[in-house]
Amino acid sequence: MSREKVTLRKKILSELEEMDQPLFQAKCARIHRRLFKEAQWLQAQMIAVTLSMGKEIETTRIISRAWEENKGVAVPKCDPRRKELTFYRIHSLDQLAEGFYGLKEPIPERTTVVTPEQLDLVIVPGVVFDPSGNRIGYGGGYYDRFLSGYRGRTVSLLLEMQLAGTLPSEKHDRRIDQLITEDRTIDVKMNRLE
Repeated sequence: MSREKVTLRKKILSELEEMDQPLFQAKCARIHRRLFKEAQWLQAQMIAVTLSMGKEIETTRIISRAWEENKGVAVPKCDPRRKELTFYRIHSLDQLAEGFYGLKEPIPERTTVVTPEQLDLVIVPGVVFDPSGNRIGYGGGYYDRFLSGYRGRTVSLLLEMQLAGTLPSEKHDRRIDQLITEDRTIDVKMNRLE
């Protein structure tokens, strides 16, 4: 990862940590409301989502809403040796345990593997984004590797403060189809703001 990306990621992570928790939660709620109205959410039957940590856009509410709407939920498990993600369908948060980097991950023996072809929508985490759908993640490259073979829809949830002008992109980087902030939706593929 370039020095520019590392510096920008550190800056945004620091600013997120300093944000007042009630304000952060209110912004997350606004993002959730926007997501739940989007066509790709309404049409999706199987949704992939990572369990949020710290000042990441909260995802437990997203998982609960998906179950309320009879959608399937798939959560990734990291394989640090191969630097790959495998998604598993969960029916309860009890099917998760602390895993890689302290993330809540599925327990393989209590869950079922979901192939990329079975996923209708992948909610992709990240730290910094630009309006063209480029993103800076947490540095492992797991999602870039997964997305290189995924052909379904992608969305990222972020605060306006996580949007940059233009990010440097590399050959292996994968663009996100849609960005949802507390204030707007950016449909990258159609190059449209709503």
